Amino acid sequence: MVRLFAALTLPPDVADGLKRRQSGLPGARWRPLEALHVTLAFYGEMDERRADDLASELARVAGEPFQIALKGVGAFGDDHRSHTLWAGVETPNDRLSVLAGRCKAAGQRAGVAMEARDYRPHVTLAYLKSQTNPDRIGAWMAGHNLLHSPPIRIDRFGLYSSVLTDDGSHYELEREYLL
Repeated sequence: MVRLFAALTLPPDVADGLKRRQSGLPGARWRPLEALHVTLAFYGEMDERRADDLASELARVAGEPFQIALKGVGAFGDDHRSHTLWAGVETPNDRLSVLAGRCKAAGQRAGVAMEARDYRPHVTLAYLKSQTNPDRIGAWMAGHNLLHSPPIRIDRFGLYSSVLTDDGSHYELEREYLL
């Protein structure tokens, strides 16, 4: 079984800029440089045959190069507790949404049961421990909310595998697709 997702890799200068912001919040498990990406579609675990079908369907995804920019930071959470810090993608970005929709449709054609939630493009910066002080989370976000990256040219996306470890997920680029 393999756990897969489609994503955009960030250029080194943008990833380095995000990495420099990853400090000053006790209880944050900061994501390593190689894990900073924009997810297009999460497919979950599947056998190798279905993974091959998915890879073939993703090869059919068409598109033209476009640009995105990262803008602002925020947190995901539930029950009044934040569990994830993220950097946002400047919206609206119709071309990004179309690409994400095509990656989701490729998964459906390959027989993958896709999540029904709305697409919210972001870069996960950290996972937060449950005891992380909410005031410190708010202060970190206020201190970094003016984040605005230079334009990022998107001319490809990748199919990644994900292996869960005690230190977090480890990602490996399995295939790359040009737009």
